[in-house]
Amino acid sequence: MIETQENEKLSIAFVGHVDHGKSTIIGRLLADTGALPMGKLEQIQAYCELNSMPFEYAFLIDALKDERRQNITIDSARVFFKSAKRHYIIIDAPGHIEFVKNMVTGAARAEAALLVIDAQEGIRENSRRHGNLLSMLGIRQMAVLVNKMDLVDFAQERFESICKEYGEFLAKVGLEPVSFIPVSARLGDNISQRSEKMAWYDGPTVLETLDGFEKEQPPSDRPFRLPIQDVYRFTSFGDSRRIIAGTVASGRAKVGDEVVFYPSGKRSTITAVEGFNHASRLEVLSGEAIGLTLDQQIYVRRGEMAARADETPPCVAKRLRVSLFWLGKEPMSMGKPYTIKLGTARMRFQVEQVLRVMDASRLEDESSKVQVSRYEMAECILNLDQPIAVDRADFLPGTSRFVVVDGYEIRGGGIVLEDLVDSEADLREGVRTRDAHWISSNLTIEERVERYNQRPCVVLITGQKEVGRKNMARTLEARLFQDGKYVYYLGMGSVVYGVDGDIHNHKEIENRHEHIRRMAEIANIFLDAGLILIITAVELTQADLRLFETVVEPERVQTIWVGEDISTDLRPDLRIEGHETAEEPAVLIKRMLQDHGFLFKP
Repeated sequence: MIETQENEKLSIAFVGHVDHGKSTIIGRLLADTGALPMGKLEQIQAYCELNSMPFEYAFLIDALKDERRQNITIDSARVFFKSAKRHYIIIDAPGHIEFVKNMVTGAARAEAALLVIDAQEGIRENSRRHGNLLSMLGIRQMAVLVNKMDLVDFAQERFESICKEYGEFLAKVGLEPVSFIPVSARLGDNISQRSEKMAWYDGPTVLETLDGFEKEQPPSDRPFRLPIQDVYRFTSFGDSRRIIAGTVASGRAKVGDEVVFYPSGKRSTITAVEGFNHASRLEVLSGEAIGLTLDQQIYVRRGEMAARADETPPCVAKRLRVSLFWLGKEPMSMGKPYTIKLGTARMRFQVEQVLRVMDASRLEDESSKVQVSRYEMAECILNLDQPIAVDRADFLPGTSRFVVVDGYEIRGGGIVLEDLVDSEADLREGVRTRDAHWISSNLTIEERVERYNQRPCVVLITGQKEVGRKNMARTLEARLFQDGKYVYYLGMGSVVYGVDGDIHNHKEIENRHEHIRRMAEIANIFLDAGLILIITAVELTQADLRLFETVVEPERVQTIWVGEDISTDLRPDLRIEGHETAEEPAVLIKRMLQDHGFLFKP
């Protein structure tokens, strides 16, 4: 007797090539076990008769008109079912090649999968592709249903041939099915009742296989990970708390635990666990949507990831070796900008190198390709504009999965295999060490913001020589000072011949990195003091900016390019061309600072 788990729910994805019978199997399963709403079966039968269509069990869940007319599943339908053991959420994922993205979306929510193969038609391209995708998505509990056995006269030889061929394929992608089951969905053989026509088969039915799957337990025993969704403040209601909100991806944390936010490396201690419409708690577990309040009001933002200081931290990297699957009509190409979405983080990147491309159905490698075509799998190195926090797939799968966005559409997805070293890795580690040992004032940044009526920021004014950068900076400084702002202009020469006086041959290109780093460290002190710092420098590049933003918070850096032509690869926040006086640019920069929330309008 199977023990019923009243509150247990298991998500199962049904996948496979189009027309191999996934929806029919589910419809038959629901009908045979009395899981349909009263009158549903009769309603669909009447619909088919009215439209002169043969009745199909698949119509019980294929609710879209287009699906009934074309006899294919377009979107991932979800149905609910209850066995003697537990409740199920069954996801019927589309099998047509044009809807692979919908299949991935559906299967990504599943804890186990049933993959369907037509006994007569045999293993098809999407049969292999879907098996490969299940492996990438980290689904390890699966069974293979060899359907339409009635069309091959219930032949044991045909069944065993498919089992052997497909089993060898799945082994190559790291999957081992719990069972292969011969079924006939149309006749109901081996769905919920054992088939008399296949006495040679002594394995479980589909229903028994479902009940044999284990419920995936929340990863509460793994390291704590909280991707930051947002930071909320309710000061207009007299509430001074800064609530850091998100859904716990893994692990657990409690009041009193020290947490570190990555990639910034900022630290604080949990003082309360908040929730919507319920009292504060002492502990939070994996899967829960919560808010944290901290003992220090540190500045963190959406996209960072919180981890406990006493546990293994996530990787922080700008270069990632990944395994991905491409769905875009246009190939994924090296050098083109894309966006990666991982957890709540969103970051621009380019493909640095295509290590190998693998046809997802044939599993054939091509190491000479420089782009990834539609429906191909590939191992690539991605180079991100800024570092993000991530885990490797073999350590914490949930925080290793990502999607790739091109324009406004999701074009692919994958998992992180490895974080790779980049030129700024040592500098980031140094910044984390600095922040960990930073001796804080008793004054908070919020108190300084309220007193100064401004948010601290760095204004980097750059461009070619002889374009009036310094005069513009001085004019801006004077204008802001007259407005009552706390502002300071620092020219590069003031640093080069002062703080950087120990650097010989300071004009050499190899010393530029250290000049930028020291300037950024000085800027960090000004920012901590709540000031607006104006800096001028000649022809800053995007690499210079990335270095600068490694040392200080990127959101507090504003870049202005002065001159007719941009002679580097810098992507400035503001471009100033053709000005007769320094007053005009000062007005433009002030307006930009107001629009970006650094200067509060009277």
